[in-house]
Amino acid sequence: MDDSQAQQGVSYTDNLIGTLLAISGNLLVSISLSIQKYSHVKLAGTKEQRTFYQTKTWWSGFVFICIGEGANFVSYAFAPIAVVAPLNAVSVLTSSILGFLFLREKSKAKDFAKNHGLTFLGYVLIIGGTYLFVSFGPNSHEILQAVNIVRHIVGWPVLLYLLLEIITFCLLLYFYKQRSANYLVIILLLVALLGSVTVITVKAVSGMLLLTLEGSMQLDYPIFTVMFVCMVASVVFQARFLSQACNLHDPSLAACINYIFSTCLAVVAGAVFYLEFLNEDVLHICMFVLGSALCFLGVFLVTKYRKKPKIFEPYVTMDMAKGVPTIHDNGLVVQPDFNGSFSYGSLVNNDGVAPASLPVNLEHPVVTVRGTDAPHGHPDLKED
Repeated sequence: MDDSQAQQGVSYTDNLIGTLLAISGNLLVSISLSIQKYSHVKLAGTKEQRTFYQTKTWWSGFVFICIGEGANFVSYAFAPIAVVAPLNAVSVLTSSILGFLFLREKSKAKDFAKNHGLTFLGYVLIIGGTYLFVSFGPNSHEILQAVNIVRHIVGWPVLLYLLLEIITFCLLLYFYKQRSANYLVIILLLVALLGSVTVITVKAVSGMLLLTLEGSMQLDYPIFTVMFVCMVASVVFQARFLSQACNLHDPSLAACINYIFSTCLAVVAGAVFYLEFLNEDVLHICMFVLGSALCFLGVFLVTKYRKKPKIFEPYVTMDMAKGVPTIHDNGLVVQPDFNGSFSYGSLVNNDGVAPASLPVNLEHPVVTVRGTDAPHGHPDLKED
């Protein structure tokens, strides 16, 4: 009984460490992406001919990204996949809040509630859902030695799961490549299937690295090399497919659906490969599912009601009386002046920025006419 209580105490402590690492990592990643966006916007507003990687701001964001991703990587060694994977909603929440804070909109309370009420409801749902699935999530604790990982792989549930995943992935890839089925669901299912392999391998690699640092060498086992290669390959192809999905479809919709698909398949992968729900009762499982569903709904509301950037469709007319070219955009801003107001991610709003002024004292432009005689009475029109 004492051994069981000690084991539960170790599991609770490890879960808490892993959860805090995952939350901190997602927060740092969101903040660092905003810092890098700030660097790009600030550089675009100056006349300096410098690339983004020559600015200290961009590099500080890059350093924070590395730290955040490192914290996410280490968190898998302590907490179950079912707890760490859904915590990506923290990144969505933080990015949305940062974008909202930098919009600097001025509106009445009634209009504010109408425009942002559902977004704030999404914030509440994400926070509440995160609390539920972290509190009622699996509390399993397994020492991820190389021998244990090999034992998991050779089990028939894992072999059957991997076989079904490979068959599904090949079918989706066939329709995507050969049949040109560029549907968002198909691409994001490919991303989610690769993501399930990623979380399995990341947990194995991070667990073996942690044991190695504690003094139990695990890096000389062949399974470590296999897991490391699979991890790198799955991450690369996952990022490639996700980039294609964002290029072909709305990035906000892609982010929402990708979070739902990736979280579901990651939880299933952890349950099958590492048996994370083996000793959990029905109540804890139901509350975990409820918390995850609340996060899904919250992410949907946050991404659905992001302010869409307006498409710039200019047309140009020439006032021949004054020789002044005039750019029109149906009342939209042609090119906003850089005034220190920055936009982050896809949360773009430049409606309140004054348009750039055009010069009014321009000389009459010289217009060349090819292949025809210059009309009489217009000395400014010359022939090539």
